[in-house]
Amino acid sequence: MEHTRLGYWIEEAGEAVARPPLNGRVEADVLVAGGGYTGMWSAWYAKQLEPGARIVLLESEPLCGRGPSGRNGGFCNAMWFSLASMRERWGDAPALEVAAAAERAVARIGAFCEEHGVDAWFRPAGYVQVSTAPAHDGAWARALAACRELGVPQMLQPLSAAEVQERCQSPAFRAGAVSPTSATLQPARLALGLRAQLLAAGVEIFEASPVRSFREAPDGVEARTPGGSVRAARGVLAIGSAAKSRRGPLRGRLTVASSHIVLTEPVPEVLERIGWTNGDCITDSRSLIHYFRTTRDGRIAFGWGGGRIAAGARTRGRAEVDADVAAVATAHLYDYFPALRGRRVTHAWGGPIDASPTHLPAVTTLPPHRAWVAAGYTGNGVGPSNMVGRTLAALALDRDDDHAHLAFVDARTPRVPPEPFHWLGGESIRLGILRKEEAEMQNRQPDPVSSAVARVPGLLGFHIGR
Repeated sequence: MEHTRLGYWIEEAGEAVARPPLNGRVEADVLVAGGGYTGMWSAWYAKQLEPGARIVLLESEPLCGRGPSGRNGGFCNAMWFSLASMRERWGDAPALEVAAAAERAVARIGAFCEEHGVDAWFRPAGYVQVSTAPAHDGAWARALAACRELGVPQMLQPLSAAEVQERCQSPAFRAGAVSPTSATLQPARLALGLRAQLLAAGVEIFEASPVRSFREAPDGVEARTPGGSVRAARGVLAIGSAAKSRRGPLRGRLTVASSHIVLTEPVPEVLERIGWTNGDCITDSRSLIHYFRTTRDGRIAFGWGGGRIAAGARTRGRAEVDADVAAVATAHLYDYFPALRGRRVTHAWGGPIDASPTHLPAVTTLPPHRAWVAAGYTGNGVGPSNMVGRTLAALALDRDDDHAHLAFVDARTPRVPPEPFHWLGGESIRLGILRKEEAEMQNRQPDPVSSAVARVPGLLGFHIGR
């Protein structure tokens, strides 16, 4: 098995000619720090809204899209499974507006790929959530009720156990629900395709240019890199888990966890045998979620969000390459799909997750209203990052449109404790949830201590799960 930091998607997508690092001083209208999906979509929409604007994007990696945007599971979903939690936090109309905006973002990504000839393996499909233990049955009930009560019942549909098995046979699967207007894609191909279109549109990209400092200037913002500086009227910080770092603007509002993916060899005959041929992307209903989908060449990509909490957002490489987490994910893969026993797992990789206490993305205005930071996708950023990027473009260009007023802009969120209490508490809760869910998977009663620890986030106002 090839276990690397970057993973199969980036390897399969191939190389691109890197842009040179920033050298010297540059003036711009909009500065974007971060060359993942959020930063690139922000730059794309800013350029579409104001073609004459000078947009500069800084990326710390040698190539845009080499971070979590190029390594994720490739689920391009809206946020209908989160409608109930959004409704509780923001109210009926604001929650429905965000869910509808996320739905449109999925369609926009597909249209972008088609219009610009980006072969990102974009495939419309259902997003299915299943139960794999009696304790998880009906985990989607609140979301179904919210869709029904807000007049969009077609966006989430219940599935009986038999209907789940018709879509994908597994001895572990029970009943479920499906969001029918989702998609899968090859995340690194989308990132490279978006980068190419940015360059064609005239966005200036400087790679291998980590931002060492970001500050408000008298007439805007300024970012400094090892080779130079960018001064701009407005700024966007799309730096993911780095926003949680010691000097990060969201250090009190994020947790940095990790997720790992293992990938099988091509197994098209197995997919035929279990009936998983419609492209559905699937998750179970655990808090430490398993997520899995198929690929164009008949592989299964199987991920697990149960990786370790990173103290102070310092991943130290373990968020990307953690043999223990990859081994657990592989064992769970074979538990869910026994027909794969004897078939090879060829690749494994991982990456950090910027987890929000609300499990929802957020855009935060930095005083004095010249810069904005976005993070908190909690593992569901492929589709929503397009929505958030459109919002950031509107804010950075001072456009008073509907995108600038979506409920996730400057939403109130709980604060996480300072280090080292955050890491100690976060790891204790993760291990408690893990023990509780492992017992539930074996249809055993979880021990009282694990059950009590697993309830702590809810008591603090944090949301674990959808």
